[in-house]
Amino acid sequence: MMLKRAVHVRRASFTTVAPSSSKLTIGIRRENPARIWERRCPLTPDAVASLVQEENVDVLIQDCDRRVFPVHQFVKAGARTHPNLDSAHIVLGIKEPPLNELITSPALPWRTASFDSPVPRTHFMFSHTTKGQPYNMELLSRFLSHPQRDLPSRLIDYELLMGPDGKRTVAFGWFAGVAGALEALSALAHAHLELGVASPFLHTPRPHTHVALPSLRAALRAIGEEIVKDGTPKSLGPFVIGLTGNGNVSQGALSILGELPIVKVRVEDLPVLVNDPDTDLHKLYLVHATPAEYLSRTDGGWYDRAHYYENPSTYKSEFATKVAPYLTLFLNGVGWLPGFPRLMTNDALITALTRAAEVGPARFGTIGDITCDIEGGLEFMSRASTISEPFFKYRPRTLPAHLPSVQIMSVDILPSTLSLDASEHFCRVLMPYLKTVIQEYRGQSGEQEYSEALERATVAKDGQLQETHTWLEAPLDKWRRSASKPEGSPRKKNVLMLGSGMVAGPAVQELCKRSDVELIVASNSCKEAEDLTRGFSNASARLLDVEDREKVSQLVGGADVIISLLPVPFHPSIAELCIRHGKHMVTASYISPAMRALHDRAESANVVLLNEIGLDPGIDHCSALSLLRQLEKNKKRVLSFTSFCGGLPAPEASDVPLGYKFSWSPRGVLNAALNSARFKLNGETVEIPGENVLRHYFPDLPISNDLKLEGIANRDSLPYADTYGLGKLNDLRTVLRGTLRYPGFANLMHSFKSMGLLNTDPSSHILPRSWSELARLALEARLGEYIPADPNSFNSALSNIVPGRQHLERAVEALQWLGLVPSSSPTNDLPLLPTKPLAPIDLFTTVLAHKLRYNPGERDLVVLSHEIVAQPASVVGDASPDETEVYTSLLVSYGTATASAMSRCVGLPVAFATLAVLDGKVVGRGVQGPTEEILYRAVLDGLKGVGLEMKEGVRMGSGMETRLGDGLHSTGLARVS
Repeated sequence: MMLKRAVHVRRASFTTVAPSSSKLTIGIRRENPARIWERRCPLTPDAVASLVQEENVDVLIQDCDRRVFPVHQFVKAGARTHPNLDSAHIVLGIKEPPLNELITSPALPWRTASFDSPVPRTHFMFSHTTKGQPYNMELLSRFLSHPQRDLPSRLIDYELLMGPDGKRTVAFGWFAGVAGALEALSALAHAHLELGVASPFLHTPRPHTHVALPSLRAALRAIGEEIVKDGTPKSLGPFVIGLTGNGNVSQGALSILGELPIVKVRVEDLPVLVNDPDTDLHKLYLVHATPAEYLSRTDGGWYDRAHYYENPSTYKSEFATKVAPYLTLFLNGVGWLPGFPRLMTNDALITALTRAAEVGPARFGTIGDITCDIEGGLEFMSRASTISEPFFKYRPRTLPAHLPSVQIMSVDILPSTLSLDASEHFCRVLMPYLKTVIQEYRGQSGEQEYSEALERATVAKDGQLQETHTWLEAPLDKWRRSASKPEGSPRKKNVLMLGSGMVAGPAVQELCKRSDVELIVASNSCKEAEDLTRGFSNASARLLDVEDREKVSQLVGGADVIISLLPVPFHPSIAELCIRHGKHMVTASYISPAMRALHDRAESANVVLLNEIGLDPGIDHCSALSLLRQLEKNKKRVLSFTSFCGGLPAPEASDVPLGYKFSWSPRGVLNAALNSARFKLNGETVEIPGENVLRHYFPDLPISNDLKLEGIANRDSLPYADTYGLGKLNDLRTVLRGTLRYPGFANLMHSFKSMGLLNTDPSSHILPRSWSELARLALEARLGEYIPADPNSFNSALSNIVPGRQHLERAVEALQWLGLVPSSSPTNDLPLLPTKPLAPIDLFTTVLAHKLRYNPGERDLVVLSHEIVAQPASVVGDASPDETEVYTSLLVSYGTATASAMSRCVGLPVAFATLAVLDGKVVGRGVQGPTEEILYRAVLDGLKGVGLEMKEGVRMGSGMETRLGDGLHSTGLARVS
């Protein structure tokens, strides 16, 4: 994106504009003098030389004798020292600067620039603002518009720079893991010395005492050789290191620990390992504990990753009993978020120390909390330590007197102890982004990957918070009010949100932008609700059992509008309470028969029960109605209406069976495969029974030039002729609504359905002894006959159900990948088996949720497409192709680092519709969809403001009807002409 330049600048701004330089100028800040150990630098002298010579820029650097690279090396490379960098256009530092050193006023253009107006600066830093940190809201405010401030600077946060896979690209986590492991080993040796034991780790090098990693590795390798030769002290017992986490931090720790004679063990091995007097002391033992090994469900079920992330409150950590008591050293590399169980609570620490004393001496005496998450996953970790004083003792108040304290290493700037290696790595990964910004300042287009990443990492630009950070208005507003609070304010508009699932986050953020809105999020997971509302001064959390009618009624009575994000069966009962209390309701779900039955009562109570305002249904309605009304105003007659919508994994994450992934329970997708469909295509009404809806599909949809897609007819399309005001059904050639999938989905899912994996019949319940039996047992239930447990017998039986060699081979290959049939390379990545018989569809749901889950950093994708074929209303009969117009409307949205595309495309329409109801814009009463023009335009305008705009186009000629008919015919359905 090219940099915007000011056309007009108020005179006041020129008082702070620095003198112009001859070239585009980069400035390298010194770090806050209060951070005495912060020696990292974002650019190396070699990088500066490259920028000066190859990019033709000036580089200024503030003098600093702490920096890992002496300033004279930068001067030799072509930089110039400067006291305050006031002429720099692009300013780089590591952490946020002191406020009195932050310059956010515009800079004058360089003399060779093609324009003469001041330009906003760009600041790169770890700003520590993106989580709403109260202590940095004043810093963030300096980047936002103000009456006395023109062209505020752009703020880019390194923490938000990510690659196409959603993983951070400019980070120090790996170096934190390396340094943290070394600091923890050094602290451990000190603790052992206090016990009267000198361990080999007394010689562990502290990372800041060596110039670079190779010498640190050599020193640790020498300790490892000493252990191989002489062993660890017998009085300490087997030396067991525990590690948690799978990110860069833990990978860094594993890398440096690899220099030692490590033997990896499992959690279940620990009791025998530690208590066995014959355990080899010439080795070190590493247990890399996974969540499945220390988390358990409070309802007695087994750990399932997808279930855990959907229902974290139903899990508890048993780390304190299963792992901690056996460890000599614990390295914590796992993050924690509110709403999730802590790895260890305060009480759990006492349990761990008690059991550790029973296991043997020197157990669980030292913790290296590399995450340095204060009062986070380790609740008792109450403060960060420093490089000057890297560890401290902590003793719980109620710990029995005979038990020892625990020693904690929690240095908060660990990568700075490896300042040379960390800076060289950081500079290397930062340079492509910096060069892209340089190109943008010169009006050139940078490489798309880096330009898009920079946009996503921009917190504020042009004086405005960027799309994913607009929620920061709440903590900013709270900071502003703390300085000067108004004496009085108008009555707040109260919103009650019932439910805290995946789509709630974007809705909460959007609603809380409005200072006149007070939001309550009520959920059966108090931690989830607290996580959603944290950082918003106008939002609060409530614990709620939706079965507690009295409490629900009380909350409904205190709100103006109720948002129901609960499962569909709960909506009618919530609507009943809304009618009783005279309150409005908004939900994204389809209008069910039970909900429709409440229309007259709601209308009499002057209440609107607004449904179908998510994505599909929701945005599809709003965008279709908007386009159709425009055609009506232009006196066009609709001949054909075709609409397809789908949520998919982004292409780079779709290389799995079905080309599909699930962010919530797959049961909804599987249920949809059982529904019948009815539509009109090329003048003929088509009805497809549920058993064939996947067999007769649309193999090739001409919707996108970039994405190859297939379509499946979605329920009954014919009522939409009336809903959308398309005209008389008999006068329409086509009325079709469908679901989008990647090619191959329908055929493969039909194969699964044919073999009985989607069977819901209670008589078909089965209990496999292993997941590799599921497909065979489901097929047995489907056929009503025994199938021998060998691949040839299964494949033979399956070939009678799944015709065609290609379909059969693809089905068997997918079943092997999913672990549902025996395989020569079996997978261990499977959920726990149930303990009672279940319907095949429920068992299949469990496996799909586990195997086809989104992995960290993977993006989802939403595609919504309308095609309307129309002709001038004045033309009698069917117009010629030259007079036929094809109108298209397309939305393609990818997930971001902070929210999935689906959560935004469902949650944001709910929020915009809620605000429209709150503001009195919705006139209709009773059970409604988003059919009022003022409502759907408000929703579309809101979506446009957050980058979810439908892209419309028009051309002369024919639509996709013939191609759809040909495709449908190719699947074996009788010709639709």
